[in-house]
Amino acid sequence: MRISVIGCGYLGAVHAASMAELGHEVVGIDVDAAKIARLAAGEAPFFEPGLPELLRSAVASGRLTFSTDMADVAGASVHFVAVGTPQLKGSYSADLTYVNAAVEGLLEHVTAGDLIVGKSTVPVGTAERLAAQIDESGTGAMLAWNPEFLREGFAVKDTISPDRLVYGVPVDAEAAATAEAMLSEVYATALEAETPLIVTDYATAELVKVSANAFLATKISFINAMAEIAEVTGADVTQLADAIGLDVRIGRRFLGAGVGFGGGCLPKDIRAFTARAEEIGRGESVAFLKEVDAINLRRRQRVVDLAVDALGGEVLGKKVAVLGLAFKPFSDDIRDSPAIDVAVRLRGLGADVVAIDPEAIENSRRLHPQLEFSDDLETVLGGADLVVLVTEWNEYRHLDPEWAGALVGTRTIIDGRNCLDPKAWRAAGWTYKGLGRP
Repeated sequence: MRISVIGCGYLGAVHAASMAELGHEVVGIDVDAAKIARLAAGEAPFFEPGLPELLRSAVASGRLTFSTDMADVAGASVHFVAVGTPQLKGSYSADLTYVNAAVEGLLEHVTAGDLIVGKSTVPVGTAERLAAQIDESGTGAMLAWNPEFLREGFAVKDTISPDRLVYGVPVDAEAAATAEAMLSEVYATALEAETPLIVTDYATAELVKVSANAFLATKISFINAMAEIAEVTGADVTQLADAIGLDVRIGRRFLGAGVGFGGGCLPKDIRAFTARAEEIGRGESVAFLKEVDAINLRRRQRVVDLAVDALGGEVLGKKVAVLGLAFKPFSDDIRDSPAIDVAVRLRGLGADVVAIDPEAIENSRRLHPQLEFSDDLETVLGGADLVVLVTEWNEYRHLDPEWAGALVGTRTIIDGRNCLDPKAWRAAGWTYKGLGRP
């Protein structure tokens, strides 16, 4: 099948390369000429494990091409819209500028029977509005909504072997059957592997994505709220999470207390969900998400407060080694990164912050030139008055406390992800402080 993918950022580039890997003929479209040039050369413009190899293979096969010209979608029968929906400046609402522009651009080139497929995360009601616009265009094209459920660091696997597929299809039975059949041809490999499929209406497909993110964010903030209680009662939040996580109704995943969540999805999606609920007169139904967001942001300040306390209240001129910059490991994404936030706040208090990350240094340097960066761990740790771990890369999770202790000026560490063994670090002479751990 010939497919187009509009938007070649994180979601679109991974989707385009994965679809080509599955045997489809794919053209990726983006307005960023520099990005398109890199992709066309088989180079990933961001860090995602497995993507460079996939791009090189797909481009070399001829099944994957890239262009800045929307006219090159001609001949494709399925058109995926995978552009960003960032938080609207000065508002919690989602900015749909890129989604609207992508659909408007496609309408100049699609033909009868083509299927436009939304993958972007959008407020409920967006698909219905766009479907009406497509109907009014007289092109004879249809709309479906197919939310993505990618995890950064595992995006290739999640695209080629998803844990579920959701199709939001038109109300008209004939159009719905056609849209389902076309999408099932796209995802034939996954369906043959018995991937669960839910075929539903537009609104449900839109809500699946934002409600899933809202639930995951709630779970993270819940355990961080328990960490706040643990810190004043002497309880151990990690053991607490282990215990309640054994309840099959709850589960252990996303019950890791620490500095909180970040990235380009959870923070802006729960805010956009709240804003949309208020727009339709149901703000009270998701009012708890404002507290979820507030708890999450408090954890960042808590790490800063712990750092100030560890330095005896004298931050000015003290060297603080910050381990991690990306919002999570296996990614170079620093969007709404707790690690970056902590580093910037400490620098603002006068600390000499030196930060390291296996993949996110260049992205961080472009946006935060006031920070000092190094890709050499010995340099970062050398003479440090305090070490703050804020992204749980394996390099830092498995750091030898004796080796690190020989480099720093003061053996004090704040474990912002509760990923270290407190006993091992304390046995090596470190003052160890986790979040919600005694």
